[in-house]
Amino acid sequence: MVVVIVILAIIAVLIIGAVIYTVVIFNGLVRLKNNIVRNWSNIDVLLKQRFDEIPKLLTVCEGYLKHERSTLEAVTKARAVVSQTREDGDDADSFAAQNAISSALRSLFAVVENYPDLKADQAFLRLQNRISELEDQIADRREFYNESINLYNIGIEQFPDVMVARMVGYVRRPPLENRAEHARRGAPWDKAVVEQCRRKCG
Repeated sequence: MVVVIVILAIIAVLIIGAVIYTVVIFNGLVRLKNNIVRNWSNIDVLLKQRFDEIPKLLTVCEGYLKHERSTLEAVTKARAVVSQTREDGDDADSFAAQNAISSALRSLFAVVENYPDLKADQAFLRLQNRISELEDQIADRREFYNESINLYNIGIEQFPDVMVARMVGYVRRPPLENRAEHARRGAPWDKAVVEQCRRKCG
């Protein structure tokens, strides 16, 4: 009888230990997932700020760039795609569209070099500096986001965490790519954005 009680006690201790260990692993994975959400939120704040600055920039530029409609329209269409991806709720697609905005803005600023009057406009300079600052901050926050993605992906694949991750349906997540990385992989951003605009913006 004593032996049976001891065996049952050992089994109970093992079960309780396994449950506690599983909970600890699960909580660790939740923290990793929440870090991703928090770091994306930090990026999204900056993306929204840049999104709101673009109409002001276009308004200033329109008075000077009357013969550069295609450049201005590229920025407008890229912004429209961002608006649509926000509604769809896909972070990766939203950031891809945001990269397209970055590309369109770089093209716009390159064209502005040929318009000294616009370059000297104080409103334009203020907006250009503001957007450039936001671009730098977005790049910095993107590194933090990708690091949290990396830690999460490692966490759900290492043993024994992988067993808990599979039970709760945690899967790998891709990092956010910038335009240069996407180009190295041979994927044309601009064509992709044009196609998105054609489908979503009419």
